[in-house]
Amino acid sequence: MNGEVPWRRTDRAAAWELPAWSMSSGLRSAHEFGMTALAGVTADWAWAGADGSGVRVCVVDSGVDGSHPLIGDLERSVTVAEDPDGEIRVVDHPAIDEAGHGTACAGIIRGIAPGASISSVRVLTNGKSGTGAALLAGLDWAIAEGFDLINLSLATTQSRFVLALHDLADRAYFRRNVIVVSAHNRPVLSYPWTFSSVISVASHDLDDPMTFYYNPSPPVEFHARGVQVPVAWPGGGTIRSTGNSFAAPHITAICALILSRHEWLTPFQLKTVLFLTAANVAGRRDPTWLGGTDE
Repeated sequence: MNGEVPWRRTDRAAAWELPAWSMSSGLRSAHEFGMTALAGVTADWAWAGADGSGVRVCVVDSGVDGSHPLIGDLERSVTVAEDPDGEIRVVDHPAIDEAGHGTACAGIIRGIAPGASISSVRVLTNGKSGTGAALLAGLDWAIAEGFDLINLSLATTQSRFVLALHDLADRAYFRRNVIVVSAHNRPVLSYPWTFSSVISVASHDLDDPMTFYYNPSPPVEFHARGVQVPVAWPGGGTIRSTGNSFAAPHITAICALILSRHEWLTPFQLKTVLFLTAANVAGRRDPTWLGGTDE
């Protein structure tokens, strides 16, 4: 983002005679907000010609294989580590991935938005599982670092982490760190994809990576490609895999394209653009898949 951005300003105290968080016209004029009107939003308006340049994406996952030819250089690679005294810290870490999950997500993002900058936060300790403390620490770090988009293709069913995750999701929302989260692959209650302050994604079974649908029956808000997806895998190859985990990075990448063209979109405006350009809203739908016709 160019110049000072209002969502990460720290001077939020009001004048003494006003309620907290108020704006004093005598001390500061209303912050000019360079937003383009959303009337007439189409896919061409949203992302035509964009490649994600200028947008920073963080993949919070199992790590990312930075040597994979379908991914290329990472901006940064870190891991959540525990000190001997039990303190959780985020430290630099080689760009490796023991499980492949994070590499698959990063490869999807790179394939759709090749110009975006990608970083990795490894929160899954053995590549497949991790602790709630690690997830909270990794997400907190990504928000503090100011990434435009945070891809979180994982969730926890542990309700004891709900309040802390909710606080982080809300903080990200107001700082314009957009969190894109995959729904759980099983019909269980899990978090944070069920929060309204994130963009939640599940799968559809079509092959087009740019086709996504709005879901009018929340909590899942969008459906993107997630069935038999060709994904990058550690060691330089590819496999096909299925899961909501791989639907989320499709939406993350499309968001990167949109923000590359429209850098002043806030989270609710970005979600509105996704809604307006969804295949079942914008008239790009497949009537046979939807069980209807265009008549």
